[in-house]
Amino acid sequence: MAARLLGLDSKLEKSLLIPFREIKVECTIPKDDGTLASFVGFRVQHDNARGPMKGGIRYHPEVDPDEVNALAQLMTWKTAVANIPYGGAKGGIGCDPGELSNSELERLTRVFTQKIHDLIGIHTDVPAPDMGTGPQTMAWILDEYSKFHGYSPAVVTGKPIDLGGSLGRDAATGRGVLFATEALLNEHGKSISGQRFVIQGFGNVGSWAAQLISENGGKIVAVSDITGAIKNSKGLDIPSLLNHAKENRGVKGFKGADPINPNTILIEDCDILIPAALGGVINRDNANEIKAKFIIEAANHPTDPEADEILSKKGVVILPDIYANSGGVTVSYFEWVQNIQGFMWDEEKVNNELKTYMTRGFRDVKEMCKTHNCDLRMGAFTLGVNRVARATVLRGWEA
Repeated sequence: MAARLLGLDSKLEKSLLIPFREIKVECTIPKDDGTLASFVGFRVQHDNARGPMKGGIRYHPEVDPDEVNALAQLMTWKTAVANIPYGGAKGGIGCDPGELSNSELERLTRVFTQKIHDLIGIHTDVPAPDMGTGPQTMAWILDEYSKFHGYSPAVVTGKPIDLGGSLGRDAATGRGVLFATEALLNEHGKSISGQRFVIQGFGNVGSWAAQLISENGGKIVAVSDITGAIKNSKGLDIPSLLNHAKENRGVKGFKGADPINPNTILIEDCDILIPAALGGVINRDNANEIKAKFIIEAANHPTDPEADEILSKKGVVILPDIYANSGGVTVSYFEWVQNIQGFMWDEEKVNNELKTYMTRGFRDVKEMCKTHNCDLRMGAFTLGVNRVARATVLRGWEA
């Protein structure tokens, strides 16, 4: 749709859809008991017209090529919307990290890195953490990659601070959600203060968003995670909830709220709904019952196309994922820049730069909405696709 709105040549459109490279490797490791186990690792490198490819590595039993392909393409548009000089990639290993010991995970990560080290790189493809991976995984990749190429901290982002990770990276996606929400509400003559929020998902993104929104005067009335869902219409005490969730590995049983059915979290009464968990949670079955006036997509692809249509007819304003949750990749870019320069920033600088990028990103999306007379999702997609198409043509894509 974005390509049609932009009037792109059909051959160019096709070239933008096809991934640059798909990698599939066998990763065999000795387990702690001496037996051998084999896993399949993937890396889809979608587009590098605007710069090195960028995207997470997930360890999950359901890592399959189709999903990795779709997520790699979303990263291409997301980095273009954020206007950072990257393309898109995504990767992963089909495994259950919960069933592997720490040393098995380390061996698996190192074997995967050995298989792909000549296809990733500081100016080629820069991985980051995703589901089932974290700073420790990035540290192993950095170490293994550096054995082949010399010390290269910029080859991955989302690293531990001690190995060149950026201050403020941990909170970056949640903080980006705060700045995106502020920009949207300002447009509608409102501010965060006094608005009622519901957050689905209380992991890294959801918990940081909750903390920062409540610090800015927003009232969080209900949250949920895999353990359950809770509600307090007067507003949850977020600092206490954060402590409770840390100690009890979830929000279930929090004293300052009533338990509710997790399946109803999305249709709770609120002004602003933030899905920050899985994809596809807002669909035709529940879209009609959603009471929020605004939806901020902190998760990847939480709203399916049918729900999108239903909600826009109801007048619900949706801030799309490829803009709303781009704070993480933006601060990953800052981390990469700091590593290349060998000069680290303080946290205040990281957060101020993030605010600049998120605010400018919203302005750019709104411009496209005016130009093409479309909603925010289409505005974001036309912005991203247009930037990648322009870079592709300028580089001489038919040559």
